[in-house]
This record gives sequence, C-alpha cells and structure tokens, in this order.
Amino acid sequence: MISGTSKNKTAGENGLQETSLTDRDYEFLCHLIYERSRIHLGPDKRVLVTSRLAKRLRHHGLDGYADYCELLRSPQGEEELQFLIDRISTNHTHFFRELKHFDFLRETVIPQWQADRRRTEPYRIWSSASSTGEEAYSIAVHLSEHFAPADSGRWQIEGTDISTRVLEVARRGVYEADRLDGVSPELVRRYFQKGMNQWAGHLRVKDEVRRRVNFQHLNLLEGNYPYAQPFDLIFCRNVMIYFDRPTQETLVRLLAEKLRPACHLFVGHSESLSGVKHSLKLVRPAIYLKPA
Repeated sequence: MISGTSKNKTAGENGLQETSLTDRDYEFLCHLIYERSRIHLGPDKRVLVTSRLAKRLRHHGLDGYADYCELLRSPQGEEELQFLIDRISTNHTHFFRELKHFDFLRETVIPQWQADRRRTEPYRIWSSASSTGEEAYSIAVHLSEHFAPADSGRWQIEGTDISTRVLEVARRGVYEADRLDGVSPELVRRYFQKGMNQWAGHLRVKDEVRRRVNFQHLNLLEGNYPYAQPFDLIFCRNVMIYFDRPTQETLVRLLAEKLRPACHLFVGHSESLSGVKHSLKLVRPAIYLKPA
C-alpha cells in the first residue's frame, strides 16, 4: 500500500469490496486527463470515474486508487494513461443519431454536391469523434443511398477518435443487432450482413461501405491534423460538452481551419457555440456554416 487512504472500502455491487476515491486522487486524475485530452471532469463525474476504473484496479492487482495514481506517475504509466483516456472518453452512440442532421444532409447538402458536375475531387466528410463507428457508417450509408453507384467515387469519409479501443470496434464494423433498432429493415438488408453461428445476433457493415471509411487515432486538441485537403462537412457531435470554454474555442478554431468555405460543421443538439468565439454562422440548430 502506498497511501493509507486507499484502505477506506465500501461494499459494492454483488457484495464486492470497492476502494473509495479520495479528493486528492480524484483531483490528480482530473488534472492528468485534462492535461492530455482537455476533457473537463467536474465533481459530478466522480462516480463515473470510480465505476470505469474499478476493473482496472483488479486487473493490476492494486489495493486502491492511490496505487493506481502511482502507476500513472511511474515510467510504465504512459501506456496506462492511454487506457485511462479510452475509458473516460467512451460515449454511447447509435446509428443515425440526431436525425435532423441527416435530413439537412439529404435536403440541402447532397443536392448541392450532385448539381456541381465541375468538381473533380471527391467530397470529403470528417467524423471527428467517431467513437465505435456508428456515426461514420451512418453517413456512408446515407450517401450510398443518394448517390448513384456510378458516382460512388465522389465522396470519402475520415473517422477519428482519441480512444484506440473504440477505433478497433469501428474498423471491424460488427455490432449487436439491437444497435440498429429503428433503422429501416431495407437499409439493414442492403448495407449489413447477418452474423451466423457464434456471430448470431450481430450485424457487420458490408465491405463496400467499410472500404469508404478510413479510421485513425487522433487527439483533436493537438492540432497539426494529418489532412492536407480541407473538408466539405465536419461532424463533431457531443464532444464539446466535455470541454471548458477556452478548449471549446480552440477546437472550433482548429476545425474551422480544416473546413472549406461555404461548408458546414455539425455539433451535437445538446451543444451550443453560444458564448464561444468563432467565425461560423448558425444556419440551423447545431449546424454552422463557414462563410465563403
């Protein structure tokens, strides 16, 4: 034991003993997570941190969170820090989340792209916080539905996330079938394969869709994005709610720099850029336009 404070234990679920997270250790974890990811964890996130890291303590055979903090401070802590950020940054998502964005894509954006026959390079879409891939694949399915097969080369999608763990799921493109509840059976039939035997109850995104999406690890706050060409559409949804105001302003500025003029940034409907300094114009709730 490194700190006697870690001996304070309470009965957890199923009668298991769980160590308490002291103020000192929680402040250390919050500072470290903010320093590396700019995710701001307030007092209300303490239970979330405790629940998501309890299994990790058992994995390492640690007696308490003070020991875990010491591990993060050690030379071996860098690898563990990536796991910590993976666990804290993981968010629930599902296919075709926030449908009004897809309505706008269908009604406004896609007709403009289809009408512009002079353009030779593909339209580029960035799912900048793609999590386990549902958002990026939803976009790919939506575009596949509205572009003729002969025009399939007219668009491409980049998906990024700070969590390496969720990116592994995204690249596989395999999901439990109930993750597509609410999606039209016809879309499921056209763009997903049913799992057999040990994969019964699962669906896999078909190869022709998965090939259109490239996933890679990226911390949005580090800048120097690995993209030489700007994007025609950027999704950055349900991310900024975890950041403080200065970080939000930095992120919007970085994203706007990678957005073509007269193109759109989508944020989450629970988010707002009100009070955030930026150069974009609000055109619909949670939809912003970069002026030409």
